Amino acid sequence: MGKSIEKIITEVASEVGFSGAIQFRNKDEFFEAAYGYSNRSDQVANTVNTRFGIASGCKIFTAVGIGLLVDQGKLSFQTSLKDCLDISFPNFSEDVTIHHLLTHTAGIPDYFDESVMDDFEELWINRPMYTMRHLQDFLFMFQDREMLFQPGEKFQYNNAGYIVLGLVIEQVTGMSFTDFIEENVFRKAKMHQSGYFSLDQLPANTAIGYIDDEETGQWKSNLYSIPVKGGADGGAFITAGDMMNFWEALFANELLTKETTETLLTPHANSNRELAYGYGIWISMRDNEITKYHVMGYDPGVNFRSAVYLDGAKVVIASNKNDGAFSIMKAIEEFIGATEPKR
Repeated sequence: MGKSIEKIITEVASEVGFSGAIQFRNKDEFFEAAYGYSNRSDQVANTVNTRFGIASGCKIFTAVGIGLLVDQGKLSFQTSLKDCLDISFPNFSEDVTIHHLLTHTAGIPDYFDESVMDDFEELWINRPMYTMRHLQDFLFMFQDREMLFQPGEKFQYNNAGYIVLGLVIEQVTGMSFTDFIEENVFRKAKMHQSGYFSLDQLPANTAIGYIDDEETGQWKSNLYSIPVKGGADGGAFITAGDMMNFWEALFANELLTKETTETLLTPHANSNRELAYGYGIWISMRDNEITKYHVMGYDPGVNFRSAVYLDGAKVVIASNKNDGAFSIMKAIEEFIGATEPKR
């Protein structure tokens, strides 16, 4: 008799020293658990209702926000950037569209290029992270730089593109990006515990992110390692249950029209042969067939993965350490017979 999903997850969590919360649903199966501490200094344990930062895992919320404006007729996915945002980008191509920005195919310069940089903390040497509270605060890092390639030429993951999408949402709605998403996405999806919280004003039951030094055994929080407040490219806080509610609402067409939801979930650009990208969401492929939709996020002290599989299984893995989520995801996928492609 094979191991249960509970036993498998518990064993892997112990092996990797996982700290965070996990929720798994598959037909009649349900498992949730929490491990580690949300506050190490006071030894406050994580719970299944603890809020966790999810870094780039929340790009899908930005995509849904754009989708709402499309459903309202305020713009289209083919709208040119120059026609919906009154901010000067002197060296950007006039052919950049909302579609290009959503799919990481715009070719605009990035403020953090994951292909050449691996230390997110380097960004804050000359500009303290505690000054990064609004989307406009990121503009100086890419606004006047040259294009990397022409729009639509190829896929290259780009955080700045989602900052720009957030600025579009702010201009079209007259609201701050975070207020708009909290009111029009989180509230509609019954994500009542989620939000874009400032690191220096975290609400109760929110996990502090931790960075471990494996050589010395010492650790520090991520307070000085990431922007003080998240935005359109990442940095929201969710509970595992709230993220499950989001998936339920999205796939039930409760957030967007059926047509717009299908567009969001369509593979638009290829990262490699087995991995495509929709709007704010990764899409795994096998023999040209979709096998799962998923989001992921990595920041110092933040490690997040969440997926919806074509057989109906759903999983949320949120951690307040640098790693661990991938190992849990891999074990779950072996259990349900799925595979994890390389990004």
